[in-house]
Amino acid sequence: MTAMAHEPLTQADVLLEGFLALDTPEGFRAELIAGDIVVTPPPDGDHEDCISLTVKQVIRRSQTEMDFSGNKGLKLKSGGDCPKNHVIPDVTFAPTELRLFRGADSWMPCDGVAMAVEVTSTRPKADREAKRRCYAQGGIPLYLLIDREVSSVTLFSDPEGSDYRQHCTKPFGKRLDLPKPFGFDLDTTDFL
Repeated sequence: MTAMAHEPLTQADVLLEGFLALDTPEGFRAELIAGDIVVTPPPDGDHEDCISLTVKQVIRRSQTEMDFSGNKGLKLKSGGDCPKNHVIPDVTFAPTELRLFRGADSWMPCDGVAMAVEVTSTRPKADREAKRRCYAQGGIPLYLLIDREVSSVTLFSDPEGSDYRQHCTKPFGKRLDLPKPFGFDLDTTDFL
């Protein structure tokens, strides 16, 4: 009997294995974003209020019936030697007809996700840049960034490569057009 040779682990493999083995404190969440392990504490009430206001409007006003998940782990494609990004959007929307979340593993592929939503908190730069690139690379059609630090909401669309080709920013208090499959203007008045 001959011994089988094992392929050596790459640095990306070791990083991914270490990340997946993390045991974070209750309420904290860990993500693997562009090769960095990011651990964030539980959000504050204003952060959760922005999420609630957004989810209510999408559920009530979307042209297509949507399911949503808060804190759903997504495995996203990445480039180079980096392992797959493992991110947890504040909110993930998918058409109800897909039943995307039913039976899904803790970390699921992003195929079928209609929009990822982030509300800035302790690491706004990650939401503005690294996560935006991750969502684009993963092919998520829409990324909604609610930026509390600058009191604006930005919709990124038309992903290509590692970024979105289009974006529209409105200050809090103005309406932002969410295209199909949503098909309504998001009211940001109460985000103030």
